[in-house]
Order: sequence, then C-alpha cells, then structure tokens
Amino acid sequence: MAIAPVLCTSCGSGTGESAEIISKQTIEVSDGQYTPEIMHMLGKVSDSQLSPDGTRILYGVTYTSVEQNKSNRELFIMNADGSENHRITNSAESENNARWIENGERIAFLRGGQIWVADADGGNARQVSDVKKGVDAFEFAPSGDKLIYMSNVKSATKPSDLYPDLDKSDARIITGLMYRHWDHFVEEIPHTFVAPFDGSSVGEGHDILDGEPYELPTLPFGGLEQLAWSPDSKYIAYSCRKLTGKEYAFSTNTDIYLYDIQTGSSINLTEGMMGYDTNPLFSPDGRYLAWLSMERPGYEADKNRLFIMDLQSRQMRELSADYKYNVESITWAPESDKIYFTSCINAVEAILEVDIDKDCTLKYKPAKGEKTSDIHLGNGVRRITAENVMSDFSPVQVMAGRGKLLATYTSMLHPAEIVTVDIADGAVTQLSFENSETLEKLKAPTMEERWITTVDGKQMHEWVLYPPEFDKSKKYPAILICLGGPQGTASQGWSTRWNYRLIASQGYIVVIPNRRGTSAFGQQWCEQISGDYIGLNMQDYLKAADEIRKEPYVGKIAAAGASYGGYSIYNLAGIHEGRFSAFLAHAGIFNQEHMYMTTEEMWFPTWDNGGAPWDRNPVAERHYKNSPHKLIRKWDTPILITHGELDYRVPVEQGMAAFNAAQMMGVPSEMLLFPDENHWINKPQNSILWNRYFFNWIEKYCR
Repeated sequence: MAIAPVLCTSCGSGTGESAEIISKQTIEVSDGQYTPEIMHMLGKVSDSQLSPDGTRILYGVTYTSVEQNKSNRELFIMNADGSENHRITNSAESENNARWIENGERIAFLRGGQIWVADADGGNARQVSDVKKGVDAFEFAPSGDKLIYMSNVKSATKPSDLYPDLDKSDARIITGLMYRHWDHFVEEIPHTFVAPFDGSSVGEGHDILDGEPYELPTLPFGGLEQLAWSPDSKYIAYSCRKLTGKEYAFSTNTDIYLYDIQTGSSINLTEGMMGYDTNPLFSPDGRYLAWLSMERPGYEADKNRLFIMDLQSRQMRELSADYKYNVESITWAPESDKIYFTSCINAVEAILEVDIDKDCTLKYKPAKGEKTSDIHLGNGVRRITAENVMSDFSPVQVMAGRGKLLATYTSMLHPAEIVTVDIADGAVTQLSFENSETLEKLKAPTMEERWITTVDGKQMHEWVLYPPEFDKSKKYPAILICLGGPQGTASQGWSTRWNYRLIASQGYIVVIPNRRGTSAFGQQWCEQISGDYIGLNMQDYLKAADEIRKEPYVGKIAAAGASYGGYSIYNLAGIHEGRFSAFLAHAGIFNQEHMYMTTEEMWFPTWDNGGAPWDRNPVAERHYKNSPHKLIRKWDTPILITHGELDYRVPVEQGMAAFNAAQMMGVPSEMLLFPDENHWINKPQNSILWNRYFFNWIEKYCR
C-alpha cells in the first residue's frame, strides 16, 4: 500500500500570507498495487481553455492531501502542441474558472470566492472583485468590457424578517415544496449578474433576474454552460426554469431566454417547448442560436435533441429528429456552418460533426444482433472519433486554423488528460501527461466489452475488467456493478467515487452491465425501465451474473451499487436465489412509498414510478406493491449499507430502515454513515474509509 509523502510547502500563496500548499506529490507505489490513497493523490486535470490566438492552453490540476482531507487546484499553461508545459500559480487557495482576457495578454480566475486577474505567466495577480456573497463562476463578454458572474441571493423568509425581536431564532419557515435540494435547505439561490470591467476592477453587478424568485443557473448541477454571450456582447442567452414551489418540484420545463443588455428585458425563445431546454450557444457570426432540448415535461431522461434558431427570422429547426442517440455538448465551428457535439454511442463517448446546411446520413456500427442501417440526422453528420477509441471525451473547443479539436479524455483505466482530435481523421494526440509517471508504475487491469443475450432475446452490452496479471487457470471473485440513475450509461469515464480500475486492482473481476434503462443504446432501451423497476432490468442483472458464472475462472460473486444501484441491491437481495455471496448498497431506495414523500425533485419519481403511492393506476400500484422493503423476509445474504446524512435526494432514513430491517431479520449486516456527505462520498478520508470497508466486506464473504 502506498504511503502518502510529506506535502510540498511554500510561502507566498498569492493572498499575502504564508500557508501550506497542497501540490503535486511523489506517489510511492508498492509492487505495482493501485490503492484508494493513490487514486486520490493523482492529479485531476480539468477546464482546458485555448488562447484567443490558438497557440496556448490554460488549464487546472487539482491535487489532494489525504492527511489534510482537502484539495487544492493550481493553473498551468502549455503550448498548443503540448510543449513548454509549466505551472503558473502557487497558492494555498484553489484557482478555478480560469479564462483568457485581453486577447491573451492576461488571465482571470476565481480565488477565495472573488475574481482575480494576472499576467499570462501568472505574475502580478490581484483581486478585482468585491462581491458581498462571493462569486461562484464568471464569463467575460467578447468585448472584454463586461462580464457575467454568479452569486447567491436570499430566497427564504427568516423569523427576524417577520419579528425583528426574534433575531436569534433559526427556525425555517416553509410554505411550499422544494424547500431542500440535493444536500442543503434552500435559503439562498444562485442568480447571474452583469457587471462592467475597466481592466482593473469589476463594477456593480446588475441582476439579470432582478426581483424574480428563480434560479440562474438551475440547481443542483447547472453552471456556465447555461448562459452564453452573443458575439457582439449585446445579448445573453440563458436557460432558466421560471417556476417555484410545487410547480418547480413537479416540472422540468426549462426555457431559453434572450436577455438584452441595454434594456434589461428578457424574451422566451422556446415558449411552448415543455421539457428541458439547456446549453444555449450563439454561432460565431451571431445569426444562429443552438441549444439542447428534451420534449416531454417531467421526464429528465428524455432524448436530448439539437435545435438551432435563426435569430433574424426566429425560425427554429431540429437537427437530430432521426438520430438514435443523445446530443450531449455542443461547439460551433468558426465559420458557423457546422456544430461539433459529443454523444454516447453504445457506451462509448464520440465526437461528431453536423453540417447545418447539408443533408446526409450517419452510418454507425450496429450492436451485435442489430441490422446494419443508416441513422438519419436530418442535416448531415459525420463521426469524427473512431469506433475503436475506448475513451470518453469532454466538451470540445475548435483550434482554428489547425484542423483540430481540443478536449480532455478519460477511460476506466486512466483519469483525464488533455488531447487534440484531428477533425479530418479522428486521430487523438495526448498533450498533457499529469499522471503518466504514476500509471506506468501500476499494474494495469485488462478490459473487454461483451454483448450477452437477455431473457427476452435482446442484446445487452457490458464491460468486464480483469485483475492485473489475470490468469485464466485461477479462480477470482467477481463484483457485479448495479448502475445508478436509473438512466445514464456505464461508459469510459473515471471517478473517485466508483473507480472500476481500483476494484479490479484488488483482485476482482468487475462486471458492469448496461442494463435496461441505460441511455446510449437508443430511447426504447432507455425508456423500458420507467414503470418497470422490478422487471426486465433486474433480469438483466441476474442474466449477467449467470453468464459470468459460466467462466471457469469465476468464483463467488458480490453485487454493489449506489442510488438506483442501491435500490437494485435491496431488490436483488430478495430475488437473487443464492447467486450472490455479498451485497453493498450505497444511498439506495428501500421503501418506495416513504421515498416518494421525502425526496425533493418530484418530477422524477412521478414519471418513473407511474405516479404517487395513492394513485390508482396499474403502473403505480405494481411499483409500490413491489417495493424492496416488502421483500425483507427473503433476505439472507450479508449486506453492507452506506449512506450520507446530507443526502436529500435519497434521504438517509432509507439506509437506516434497510439496516434496521436486516438486523431484525438476523441478516449479517453493517452500516456506515457519513454525517458530512451527501448523495456521494467526496471527502478524501471518507472515500478511503468507504473503500476499505467495501473491500474488507467483499473479501470476508467472497474470497
């Protein structure tokens, strides 16, 4: 096991004080073994930004101290070909949201909740904003003389607002739904402000939603991608769900608005489009606005479509009417004639190009058992990255004049690094090598993709990871991963929450089925799970377990999952008929009836469950009648239950109820609660503890 080294220390944090700086560490590797400690100590590369002249790349790397239980992010610059890569900040406070300004002469970034500017080499850094509530994110206008920034505004009534003499009362006054969200009570919400910038200071901001009780960006995950400057800096397009209370809790109706800087007025460009409308982006010539759109209100896993609007005629058209997969992120070509977008196709993230003026078809490699066919996109599309590139790509930027795209890519076997992708042939060239030295010291698992036949004769995709130095003549325990969501896909991502390379490196075969409900295999495969949580997707898991058990090198099998994956574990515990030797459920749904009345975003369970527990329709009645808690008498397999106490999406009482029931039924069980975590386990030491418990539990019952 690796031992965390002594951290680098330095004076001059950029804040005028001497402080210990979390920096890149020399990671000790013992016998090639990959550990949770090493996972957290790897540098996390993110947010690459191409300079205006296309010659340099600005990006950040986050370093983690397990000892201090926190992270620090520093900024780097390299040439567009990856040469002369060097660090430009050295601060005890993280630098985030870094952007080029003044034609690349200077940069701006966030530090300590305020905006700073510095020379392009990181020198002469100084604070230029003084926003009372702090700044969460910002983006400069193309003109450079103004910017938008995000900051919180008060949204809840306090006792002292009503009774000034009760200024020490901290009671919460609640009059409607959505009073808590994700991991916090909603007492403040984000708004976006427009402010002037004279080169030395940020002026007073004007609230785009002045006096309106709506979020901008939309919680809990919205950010800068929900707003866009027009090329002439006169307008801002933004995505907003202008609903509150019960309406907000039951609807996904988010629209695209056009805000006029001069008049301060907004108009709704997508009125009548009732689902999610997000990620607006102006074309470089200012003629078009592109955005992503889901059609049906209340369905957060509807097909994500690509729309454009001619801003002169206000005519809109969909560019993805016959495309099988979701459009995920978009980038305009400099000539405004093409859009580059990412899309997960059969569990692999691809980069594609759509010509907005030509009509052609996208040929794609069919899944096993599918007929070869053309997928019509409506306005000609071409896949750029090759089908055999097993990596996921982040949103891209165009390297004008170079015929390349800038992106970051990840896989299940390596964390994010910065790459270029050749637009003509899809060739991928790695530019950053933040973790290469450490990865070269580690013994690597091997990975393959399989297609297996389901109980109803369909083809299901799955990833299988094998331990380092895998030997078919030996027996290995296996772990079946039950995915969250329930929609979404197990693609080639990298995470410190569920790290599949880490699991395989402990000597386990890792089986990751893309069961019914996953979203990279067409909408029919995705939608089947809604209203059928107890049905075919559970059979998909059982079939995946049965298939891997046929291999002579597979011994005992465990199953593990989080969120909907935790629900899957609770359900499988009552129906698996001895297939599994151990279970782990994190943040799982145990009692569907209670969950419906204690979660926050009501559109999700209403859609997927078929309605409320009191609704008299066959889908809802079947769903609640078969809640996992009603299977408890059939539980007989050891189960480890973990949960964050700040989890308001799946409240902690769900985990506690499952543990209490298991204990009362005499099922070997333990529970691990995290008072300071939400739906995920994020803090380094909590994550390491979680992994140790996980591996010890599986080791105990599956070796």
